[in-house]
Amino acid sequence: MLFRSLFAVALAATATMAASLQAVTGFGTNPSQIQMYIYVPDKLATKPAIVVALHPCGGSGQQWFSGTRPTVQYADQLGFILIYPSTPHMSNCWDVQNAASLTHGAGGDATGIVQMVNYTLTKYSADPERVYVFGSSSGGMMTNVIAGTYPEVFAAGSATSGTPFACFAGAPSATPFSPNQTCAQGLQHTAADWGNFVRNAYPGYTGKRPRMMIWHGNADALVRPQCALEALKQWSDVLEVPDMKTVANVPASPYTQYLYGDGSKVVGYMGAGLGHMPAINDKVMLTFFGLLS
Repeated sequence: MLFRSLFAVALAATATMAASLQAVTGFGTNPSQIQMYIYVPDKLATKPAIVVALHPCGGSGQQWFSGTRPTVQYADQLGFILIYPSTPHMSNCWDVQNAASLTHGAGGDATGIVQMVNYTLTKYSADPERVYVFGSSSGGMMTNVIAGTYPEVFAAGSATSGTPFACFAGAPSATPFSPNQTCAQGLQHTAADWGNFVRNAYPGYTGKRPRMMIWHGNADALVRPQCALEALKQWSDVLEVPDMKTVANVPASPYTQYLYGDGSKVVGYMGAGLGHMPAINDKVMLTFFGLLS
């Protein structure tokens, strides 16, 4: 009985000490008053990487944390930090149509998210060369936006069911209820025009740009699959890898891989018969980021 009691006490103490999602306030400039949640694993790596996880429309940071449990498990295993931003505005959709978020240093949700990264880099002595971002739907849209607006912050991004940088520019909002759905229906530009939208977000910038991975379902009726093809055109122009080939059943059926060059800078995956927000393939994503080998 004594052994069982001691074991129960030890188990309760371990559960109490286990890492959990925590709200953070006062993390820095926050022009659009979004919220920050952070997950710091118990076994934190030395100079840890940071992964920003962006929720879809109608969601929240807390819900996205619950919906990305495999990512959390990898954080526990590899010792990287997860940031879960959360927006209460615009039906919980990110402001990817906002000129402020589309312009370096101008404000909007993008600035608030970058401030969360800067706070985390300082507080946890994290590695500024290993900051990554991923998201689905509105979160995928913001992944493309923030990678374009703040290229000096992010090493790589992975956008699922998203749209290209500046695709929603000038629209009244970027929600499924917006009267202007031109972007989500597959707005097309040349690769050079898409690339110029990114370059004009930060005039004069000549540093490294984030490597980009794009995921989409070809049966997506909400954010049309053409949006993924346009995003791939955009990043292939920005990262100067124009040559593309398709490879069937990679990483597995029903996906087709869109391979630009050797795939180290730009790569896409289109899922046959898949609708909106196909499941995140953490293994492929984190390998692309460089966190898995």
